[in-house]
Formats: sequence, C-alpha cells, structure tokens
Amino acid sequence: MEITSTIYFISGLGADRRAFNKLVFPEGYRHIYLDWIPALPNETLSEYAGRLASGIDTSTPFYLIGLSFGGMLVTEMARKLNPVHAFVISSTPTYKEIPWYFRMAGSLGLEKLLPISLFKKGNAIGLKFLGAKTTDERELLQQLIIDSDPYFMKWALTCILNWRNTERPSNTIHIHGTADHILPMRYTIKPDIIINGGGHFMVYANAAEIIAAILPKCS
Repeated sequence: MEITSTIYFISGLGADRRAFNKLVFPEGYRHIYLDWIPALPNETLSEYAGRLASGIDTSTPFYLIGLSFGGMLVTEMARKLNPVHAFVISSTPTYKEIPWYFRMAGSLGLEKLLPISLFKKGNAIGLKFLGAKTTDERELLQQLIIDSDPYFMKWALTCILNWRNTERPSNTIHIHGTADHILPMRYTIKPDIIINGGGHFMVYANAAEIIAAILPKCS
C-alpha cells in the first residue's frame, strides 16, 4: 500500500492516543502517535515541544494534529519545523486566547497549590464539562484520567498557564467547537473551522465532522 500522507498526533493533557480512536482515515495515511515523554525540571512548553519533536521525520512532507495541550505543542513545533499543515483542535495557537481567568491563576501560581490527588479524580460533572455526552465517552475519559500521570499533569498545567506564544504559524488550521467549556470560543480569535455543538472532547465525540474538516487539507 502506497503511503500518501504521514500524520503525527499529539494528545491532550490527561489523555493519550486513545482520544483519537474514532478518527478513521482512508488507506494510504500513516499514523504516528507522539506519546508523552518525561518532563525535565523547570522545562517550558516550548522546550518540551522541541524534545518531543525529535520523533518527527522532517525529510518528507508531514502533518501535525494536536488536541488541547497537544495543540499548543503542535503550534510550537510548527514554528520551527515545516509541516504541510498543523491542525490545532480544541486548543489555541496563542496564549492570548486562553481565558483571562486561567492566565490570572497562572500569574499567581495558584495551580501549584492544587494537591496531586486532585489530578486523578473525574466525577460526572467534570466529565460533562469536558464534553462527554455518551456512556462510551464518559468511560473513556474516566479511564484516561485514571491512567494519567498526576505529576506530569501538574507540570503541564503550569506550562499552559505560563505559556506566552504570540505567533500563529501560517500553516496552522484551528478547529474549535461552539460548546467547548474548557476553552470557550468567545475568547478565541475566529477559528478556521467551527464545529457546531462540539465540546472539548469533540475529536472523539464529533469524529466524523473532524475528519471531514481535515481530509481536504491532507490530500
């Protein structure tokens, strides 16, 4: 089978490659998942993105798909590498689109006061806030939270709240949902593609619409 496109996936905070399970591409697409690597002490989001990008073969054309926190990492990679397109899903390509209350919490260092145990909890209200609507979506999100590394999650949260990127690479395509409660669309500069009713977990819950938005750009 001839490979027509190579796509690298980076998941969201507290998740892994399972978040992309419902994105079904036609034959000829090579999927490479960049799984989390341990963070270094005091490492910034940009520095981490640089190390994670070592798993990308830049000698041939490639695409990047990043979900939530992964979208911020993809933005940093797109600034230094040269993907054909970088898809930022349920995320933001610049820090100014992060809600002001999150940025204020970061400037005060409030996330450092959160107990590690809090990062391993996922109740029904929290799962719904993330965009889980069906039993399947709730069960997957709950399992992703259980399987996540709370220390990595706390480090990543600090990185997100202190991220200061202002540059949006020209090859970035921002896909956002109107029902995203984590990163409400009213704080974003107009996304390139809007998914009506899409929540923060729409890469799974609205997979068919996401694929329909991505495929024309990956051919």
